[in-house]
Amino acid sequence: MNAQQCCFTAAARSPAAPATEVPAGLVLRGLGVSYGSKAVVRDIDLAPLPTGCVVAMVGANGAGKSSTLRALAGLNPMSGQALLDGDDLAALDPATRARRVAYMPQSLPQASSLTVYESVLSAVRTACPQLGTAVVHQRIETVLGDLGLRDLAMRPLLALSGGQRQMAGLAQLLVREPRLLLLDEPTSALDLRWQLCLMEALRRHVAGRQALCLMAVHDLNLAARFCSDMLVMAQGRLIARGAPGRILTPDLLRRAYGIAARVETCSLGTPLVIAERAFDPE
Repeated sequence: MNAQQCCFTAAARSPAAPATEVPAGLVLRGLGVSYGSKAVVRDIDLAPLPTGCVVAMVGANGAGKSSTLRALAGLNPMSGQALLDGDDLAALDPATRARRVAYMPQSLPQASSLTVYESVLSAVRTACPQLGTAVVHQRIETVLGDLGLRDLAMRPLLALSGGQRQMAGLAQLLVREPRLLLLDEPTSALDLRWQLCLMEALRRHVAGRQALCLMAVHDLNLAARFCSDMLVMAQGRLIARGAPGRILTPDLLRRAYGIAARVETCSLGTPLVIAERAFDPE
């Protein structure tokens, strides 16, 4: 066998190079958001946020959290790229994007004469018209049970408290089973019990379906307890990312919030932020 034949034989026997794997989760490349000539979010680069996780986005008022979530939801124009499981969100048609991405704003769901069950049914029928009746009703039963809303299922939204309407709004998102959940301060109207119920149900839902939740939240201690990853924003930029127990420090809290704070560890091993005083604006 000559040298040329040997080369051909070796090539035939060599395994093909593996195809490049597309990372699951959310990747941001140079993400920016502007309102007219004013840039409010600048050059966010983010290695994959993995699926199966609840990720907290924290920072002071005006840091760019809500603008970032709205851009990912397709409600604000943005520059750069947002890739979900390797697909550019901006390139998806509206119907596909609505199936894969769900967004809940700060404002409460509108009070109406629809019952909680009817509002959730309308949400899943609109976003997932391909689902059969049995699947739809099973999803609704599961979500209402997970969120502790079965007793409220037949009550109209206009008869609910603000916190109950907020939970109903989350049910309208979870029933769609999107790949990416974008929540803007989902605990803002909830009392302590409902905050825990929501966060526990959200964590179970995301882990069980290998989805990803990115949520803006002001309660650092709640975020540290339930979120595996944290993004810290300040003045439209991402200034830190990591596990809460690793990145939450007095220096970071001063940079992000302009406060003096201590970070201690509770008996469960979770970081606990104790804010002591605010610094005067520079």
